[in-house]
Amino acid sequence: MMKHILNAIRWIVGLLFIFSGLVKANDPLGLSYKMQEFFEAWGMPLSFNSYTLALSVFMNAFEIVAGIALLIGWRMRLLSWSLLGLTVFFTFLTGYASLATNPDGSMKFRSCGCFGDCIPLDPFQSFIKDLILLAFILILLIFRNKIKETFSNTIISSFVIAVAVVFSFGAQWYTLKYLPVVDCLPFKKGNDLLALRQIPPNAIPDSFDIKFIYSKDGVDKEFSVTSLPDSTWKFKDRKQVLVRKGENNEPLIKDFVIKNKSGTDITENVLGRGGVHYLFFIQSAEALKKDDKWRDGLQQILSRSGKVSILTAVPEEVGKLLVEKPLTGKVEVFSCDVTAIKTAARAIPVLYRMNGSKVEEKWSGSSASSWQ
Repeated sequence: MMKHILNAIRWIVGLLFIFSGLVKANDPLGLSYKMQEFFEAWGMPLSFNSYTLALSVFMNAFEIVAGIALLIGWRMRLLSWSLLGLTVFFTFLTGYASLATNPDGSMKFRSCGCFGDCIPLDPFQSFIKDLILLAFILILLIFRNKIKETFSNTIISSFVIAVAVVFSFGAQWYTLKYLPVVDCLPFKKGNDLLALRQIPPNAIPDSFDIKFIYSKDGVDKEFSVTSLPDSTWKFKDRKQVLVRKGENNEPLIKDFVIKNKSGTDITENVLGRGGVHYLFFIQSAEALKKDDKWRDGLQQILSRSGKVSILTAVPEEVGKLLVEKPLTGKVEVFSCDVTAIKTAARAIPVLYRMNGSKVEEKWSGSSASSWQ
């Protein structure tokens, strides 16, 4: 009986780790950005952000390899202690995320990134999941000596682990170079960006109540609008109190704003253009200098009378770069918040082919030769 229970727990935990690692390996930049959110909340130096992508890739690979190792019972002593350490760390993160709030009382983190953007879980749901997982791993740790390796030949086990390592790192190299295989973001192919900037029609708004604060004899007291005090009380302040949280009352695409040189919001104008046009997302001019493939790709599009809007967090620097090495055709440079660019472009750089406000196709800079 105990053997069957252990095997069931081993398969549940192993498959969960593999699934979790694969989902995040589909978008390692997404986990990297989530780590940066945690570092910012903890007041860590900005220099830490330069290590988050490497940490993200390693953690995703570890989850995949550890899950496979658990399924074949490979080195259970080392593996069980490693899984315990990782799960304790995750439990701490999700516990912190579920308790951290902004000054207005709202949650600081809407998602912990445990299953990437494809399966968004709020921090409390992730915390409960990690507590259950922690209990399972403690059982595996205690009874690790009862778990036998699937393969009696250690060479076969080592080969399976080696293949898992190559696959887990290779898959992430591919997604970082050519964009995620499965796009779970609101900027994915086929979506209408203007429509997704609007609040959904079935949204239920937040419900608020106004409380008035009056003072009398050194005592402050709150009153509702229907039961205000007499003139012996002195008005002091008023505040808005959330009575009921709404549902589905936020647009899927938020904070994506395109501005011209004067700082005017022209998002509706750019996205509302009729016909085919292109959006070229780039975070910094330095990234453009590293690889010139994008230039030939954009020039081919411009030569076919394509309209290209470059969206960047540093429009002045990109503008100077285009002056040094100009492109022939209709190209405009607009500013866009770097966080919005990180969400829209999971590679550096990324090109969108738009039909009006709908995304028809998207490519990373590494695919510049196939831009059309």
